[in-house]
Amino acid sequence: MGLDYTEGCVNFRDVGEWVNLIAENELLPLRRIFRGGNLHFVETAEEIGHPGTIINLRKGADLANRRFGADYRHFPISNDHEKYDTKDRAVRRWLNNVFGCLALHVERFPVLFHCTSGKDRTGVVIAALLTILQVERDFVIDEYLLSDGETDRRKIEAALDGLGTIDGYFSGVDLARIREKFKKIWLPPSLSE
Repeated sequence: MGLDYTEGCVNFRDVGEWVNLIAENELLPLRRIFRGGNLHFVETAEEIGHPGTIINLRKGADLANRRFGADYRHFPISNDHEKYDTKDRAVRRWLNNVFGCLALHVERFPVLFHCTSGKDRTGVVIAALLTILQVERDFVIDEYLLSDGETDRRKIEAALDGLGTIDGYFSGVDLARIREKFKKIWLPPSLSE
């Protein structure tokens, strides 16, 4: 049975919340990292946790009215490339562009990463982000496997293996800055002033 895209944002979840549940420990703050599928049937920003930044990983751009007042970034990659093959030069370049943007330009949280179904492109990006955030590999894999639709443990394991040493894979990206941004506790604007 396929995913029902008319029900809003498929595979939408707070990654920090689920990683913490999987780990049975508070490893990540809540409301920093969201993931999901396309936004075509989402009616309000509330349905997707009021993101401060939306990062679209789909090939096609989101409609302007589906940006929900959030900062918007678009990182497409051709379907000619297998996104799980993180050794592929184009995939590596794509991932480095995504994470370079996170380090340098993303300041509004939560950040919603999305593709069409919220499991393949988004799964690889979230797995890399969790690895950067020093989340245990088994927890990264278990978080990926929560997605509805066809998931394959071997694919995400191969993607993680292809990253090699995270500092080497993302040698031009300020990973310390990403860790600082994504591990910080989120406060609503009214409480942080």
